[in-house]
Amino acid sequence: MSGGGAFIRRWIREEDGQDLIEYALLCGAIGFAGTVAFSYISTAMNSTYTSWDAAGQTDQLVEVPDPAPEP
Repeated sequence: MSGGGAFIRRWIREEDGQDLIEYALLCGAIGFAGTVAFSYISTAMNSTYTSWDAAGQTDQLVEVPDPAPEP
């Protein structure tokens, strides 16, 4: 039974592969935050562009100059 206890002690003490797991968790957290941020940004952009006043986007605000006379 001492072989099993040595295995457990060694398993608890060893840190091989710990950095890979930390990087994987960090990448997962950054990916999740990016997905959530993109979702909120795209919703905000959509509501901003669709809320523009349609009357303010007409040609009434544009003054088209007369063409230059031909010589």
